[in-house]
Amino acid sequence: MNRPRVTLLVARAANGVIGRDKAMPWHLPEDLKHFRATTMGHPIVMGRRTFESIGRALPGRRTIVVSRDPQWQAPGVERAGSVDDAIRLAAGPGPEPAIDGSEIFVVGGSSIFAAAMARADRALVTELADAFDGDTVFPPLDASQWQCQQGEMCVSVNGMHYRIDEYRRR
Repeated sequence: MNRPRVTLLVARAANGVIGRDKAMPWHLPEDLKHFRATTMGHPIVMGRRTFESIGRALPGRRTIVVSRDPQWQAPGVERAGSVDDAIRLAAGPGPEPAIDGSEIFVVGGSSIFAAAMARADRALVTELADAFDGDTVFPPLDASQWQCQQGEMCVSVNGMHYRIDEYRRR
């Protein structure tokens, strides 16, 4: 079996902020549609706090939550004790055969992104033109390790400027 591609999927403000008080400090409908279309039919890996901010397993995806608590559980979710364990779990067969494990999406939060960074082959980053106040950040990707293909600047229905960049590991 080939090793699955590991993709970081994140939206960040111009100042690197990805969250505030366990939520996103903006509403960007186009990014939510992008997230859904991109992850549909694939495994997604997230931390417990990110899962709790979403509040449920996302339909049409295999949801794997990283939690150090071996007793933690939620309906429709698989638990892993580490990001490496989550990626190994996602690469194997799951409860739903229609889920394609050839690409695994890591969707947050910051400590999960940090732990997955060395394993990631690709990053899809929604770059907001504006800065936001927040308590959680996603750092810039090191240009010596990542090559960026910038997306076109777009304007959301709510007036926010953004683009979706694709980074590939060099």
